[in-house]
Amino acid sequence: MPASWQDPPTVTERPTRSDARRNYDRLVAAANLVFAEHGTDASLDEIAKRAGVGSGTLYRHFPTKDRLMTAVFWERVRALCERGNELAGTMSPLEALVTWLRLLIDLTMRRGLATALMTQGSDRTSELFHACHEALNATAGPLLANAQQDGAIRPDLRLADLIQLCHAIASAVERSPTAKADADRMLDLLIGGLRAHAGTVS
Repeated sequence: MPASWQDPPTVTERPTRSDARRNYDRLVAAANLVFAEHGTDASLDEIAKRAGVGSGTLYRHFPTKDRLMTAVFWERVRALCERGNELAGTMSPLEALVTWLRLLIDLTMRRGLATALMTQGSDRTSELFHACHEALNATAGPLLANAQQDGAIRPDLRLADLIQLCHAIASAVERSPTAKADADRMLDLLIGGLRAHAGTVS
């Protein structure tokens, strides 16, 4: 991620002391799993138990469930952005782009946290989603540019259009019992139409 990329002010600051930082990271990791398994109605006590810490430790780091959900959502976006940078250094430009887009669609289909946070409609939530949008664009932009410069993707494709198309795929299949397979198939069709040899529509 770019050197200027920073946590949004809505996210609880990660502690600097090593033991506190370990507990913070364990809580976020445990909450990520528990929210994925049981949704945002999951018990905070269950999250603390899964993390191997007491409830008091959880509440010291995250006084409200909102703060914990925000940290988990941001961590998912951060991990996706970091993965994009790794892919760019280990795969061909087209493979890196397509692999990352599959991960983006998967994240988009897991709407539980995003929906719960959006219902609050607060300034803090707006700041979070703006920061996520900026971080994702900062990762996707170079991946797309590399694929276009390599001659793999048509040069007239705009980043905003590509992201919107991926969101559309996620929305179309998220309630399907075979959502992952459906999303993969639709992305393959999309990429086939976006290959440079497909030309432009007159």
